[in-house]
Amino acid sequence: MCAAIRDIHDHYFKEAKRLGYAARSAFKLIEIQQKKKVIRSGNRVLDLGCAPGAWLQVACQNLGNVTKSGGLIVGVDLTPVKKQNKYWDDRIRTIEGDAFSDETAGKIHEIIGEKLFDVVLSDMMSSTVGHAATDHLRSVHIARGALELAQKYLEPGGAFVVKIFEGAEYAAFLGECREVFAKVKGFSPKASRNESTEMFVICEGKRPG
Repeated sequence: MCAAIRDIHDHYFKEAKRLGYAARSAFKLIEIQQKKKVIRSGNRVLDLGCAPGAWLQVACQNLGNVTKSGGLIVGVDLTPVKKQNKYWDDRIRTIEGDAFSDETAGKIHEIIGEKLFDVVLSDMMSSTVGHAATDHLRSVHIARGALELAQKYLEPGGAFVVKIFEGAEYAAFLGECREVFAKVKGFSPKASRNESTEMFVICEGKRPG
């Protein structure tokens, strides 16, 4: 079996199927939750790049009891997201569209009104081309866009989690996050593929303004 096929059928892929998650990426957010508990009972969560829905499922699991805790999750992706059979309830709302467009901003406003979110998650990433420097710079561009959206949509004190590939601009991006958040830390989940340079920047305590 070639390496690519073997990797597709790795431990996390099998566990995702067994437990009913839409993708192996669920375990990345599970690890982040275990480390930092960025999502809490009753939170309002914005999930950027939410397809196929695994992070929506994990977020929903961490909102608490649906009848007692409340909470809301808004997922945005260019790709339609199918409702999952497990870890999914009416607190999850999805928007098909460009996270950076005015049209999507209007749809988010229709759902949440004048309120802001407690948590912004971004697993957004453009298609890789196999050239490390190019893929890194593309990831930085998207991560900076997600950071701008976090500044727009987050309550003071809120949390932000964003994916980025390591490279020349990684340290600079951490510095940009520190201008907005009190605590910033890079994290590499065990669920990331061995050959991947992806990191998740965990930001806590959004500064006022």
